[in-house]
Amino acid sequence: MRAPDPDGGEFSRPGAAAYAAEWARAVRRIGFVPLSAAETERLLLVHTVRLGRALLAPTFSAEPAEDVGRALVEAHLTEPGVLDWSVRALGDRFLSWVLPAQVELPEVRERIAAMQGAFAAGFGRALRDRVFSQQERIARSAWQARDAVEQALRDSEARFRAVFTGAAIGIGIAGVDGRIIEVNQSFADMLGYTVAELRELTVDGLFHPADALGMWELYQELVEGKRDSARVEKRYYRKDGRVVWTDLAVSLIRHDDGRPRFTVAMIEDITERYQLQQRLRFQALHDPLTGLPNRTLFFESLGQVFDTAGAEQRVGLCFIDLDGFKAINDSLGHDLGDRLLKVIGRRLADCVSGRGHLVARMGGDEFVILVDSDGGLDDAVEVAELALAAVSAPVHVGDQQLAVSASIGIVECPAAETNVSDLMKAADTTLYWAKAEGRGRWAVYDPERSAADIARSALAANLPAALDRGEFVLHYQPIVSLVDGAMVAVEALVRWQHPELGLLGPDRFIGLAEETGLIVRLGAWVLRQACRDAEGWRRGYPEARLMVNVNLAARQADDPAIVETVAEALQHAGLPAELLQLELTESAVMGTAGEPLRALHQLADLGIRLAIDDFGTGYSNLAYLRRLPIHCLKLAGPFVEGIRGDGADVVADHRDERIVDALVRLAHALELWVTAEAVETEKQAERLRSLRCDTGQGRWFGAPMPAADIRRRLEGKEGPRGSTSRLPEQRGGRARAGEETR
Repeated sequence: MRAPDPDGGEFSRPGAAAYAAEWARAVRRIGFVPLSAAETERLLLVHTVRLGRALLAPTFSAEPAEDVGRALVEAHLTEPGVLDWSVRALGDRFLSWVLPAQVELPEVRERIAAMQGAFAAGFGRALRDRVFSQQERIARSAWQARDAVEQALRDSEARFRAVFTGAAIGIGIAGVDGRIIEVNQSFADMLGYTVAELRELTVDGLFHPADALGMWELYQELVEGKRDSARVEKRYYRKDGRVVWTDLAVSLIRHDDGRPRFTVAMIEDITERYQLQQRLRFQALHDPLTGLPNRTLFFESLGQVFDTAGAEQRVGLCFIDLDGFKAINDSLGHDLGDRLLKVIGRRLADCVSGRGHLVARMGGDEFVILVDSDGGLDDAVEVAELALAAVSAPVHVGDQQLAVSASIGIVECPAAETNVSDLMKAADTTLYWAKAEGRGRWAVYDPERSAADIARSALAANLPAALDRGEFVLHYQPIVSLVDGAMVAVEALVRWQHPELGLLGPDRFIGLAEETGLIVRLGAWVLRQACRDAEGWRRGYPEARLMVNVNLAARQADDPAIVETVAEALQHAGLPAELLQLELTESAVMGTAGEPLRALHQLADLGIRLAIDDFGTGYSNLAYLRRLPIHCLKLAGPFVEGIRGDGADVVADHRDERIVDALVRLAHALELWVTAEAVETEKQAERLRSLRCDTGQGRWFGAPMPAADIRRRLEGKEGPRGSTSRLPEQRGGRARAGEETR
């Protein structure tokens, strides 16, 4: 197919399209083309048509070829290979693809050559113009950027100068040699200098003597490039000598290669804030009443002692508690009590002033002195003596003169062997020991005694569970008639069958039970078990009429339900009331009045016998016994021990014998049965018998034993010293002690 040329020439349209497609593929193969394949082919087809028309035009001009070369550059087809391929393709390939076969133009070769030159010239000029244009744009951009940077620098300098000059905080610039280069007016005003005066100084010349070494080291790290910034709270001397506290922030400015160039310091006056912080800290760490360090500061100081203690360092503590301070508060009022505490606190601080010891108030009327010395226990005791002397001096508060004493617990030991918690526990324990031993004294911590107290506390804690688990057992000690040696009664004695410690006697736990209040439950259990055992003996050996004695603690005697408890124990066991004797100490019955006295009468009305245990160690008021429903007196062991008859002290033996004789006669005059305790030898038994004492109890007649052993004695397999008998007849609830023993 041929298309007529507008100027009279004709060329092959399919050939032009094929040429444009080949041209487009070559261009895309040579380098990057910002157009798609179709867009590139359409663009090159237009240029192929222009070249073909220019070649076949009646009047030839190579200018269209130059325009096509320029157009390729404008289309960003600027790879050098594009020019090379395009120029060569205008040769025979262009003629074979575009011109009709019958067209024969004698000057076609000249036209092609001219078009090749024009194409290359247009491409080159366009590429040159483009480079020039780009260079111009780059130069223009560089000029604009330089102008912008210079303007930004001018703006930045103006802003910095405005900030530097008008800042409320002080700003200073110094070289790495420490010379001050520039400061603002706020910096100068803060330190009381002029700007010119500060420019004549160096950085280290402004350091406070108390922190100069540390600050200079910090500054050296900055100027040596070891750190880029630092922030501290530090003080400066003003020109007038006053101290100003500041918040200082220093930054290092470096050269482009990283070398330190100069430092910029910004300081803010925080003197008022610092003083407020110090006041708040003082209030937080000191007692508001006495002004002494409080427990918080004390524990901080004690913790520092342990943190910094060497292997051989020792720590000493005096824990002080005023004696009877609560009574002063209650009787004279808390205001006077507070004034007293102020005086005592001042005295304690004064008595150890200059020795380096810390005196603190722990709270209430408790004070503590941390003994800071290497003198060991002797120094701690000396401090305690000084403290006791300071406290014991009369105190004049208002119109009152008060006499005050204190108890002190002393702990002194190597720091490596304890810690804060254990040290304070030991001090508290030792203070308790001092108070228990009396007022106005000190006690020294004893690890062995503390271990015993801890073991005692552990026993106290385990008592309730032990009772629930049935770990308690009863042993019985025979009570024997001194007339014929017959076993007439047994005393129930409780034991604790501890799973780890073995069989424990009552001295290990009865006191603990009384302190914890468990004695009421434990006593009720003992009563029930003793009644059950006694009823078993009564049924097995009715002719023995064996009585069981059960101790009744003071708390049990004061229990409003004691009568019901005893009655229920007898009822559940089925034991006759006359075979039960309750033993109470003198302190439990002497002076008894009101409900406890009524309870004793009610128990006696049930037919239960009542005895006073350890008679002679308490009130020993025989006249008062006439008011009580008592049936028996048990002479305390010390009286019996005094008539042992071993000849060691004849005078003492005769004196004790006369005392026992008098007590027995008076008791018989009151129609009371008399039992001697702690009979250890045959001579004691003989002498008691000669003094007409009714019964005896002690290891001479048998040690406490399980219930099964009592049963064997009743069976005669292990008979006591003497034959089996029963108590004398009772009349009106009391034994006629004189008739059967004459």
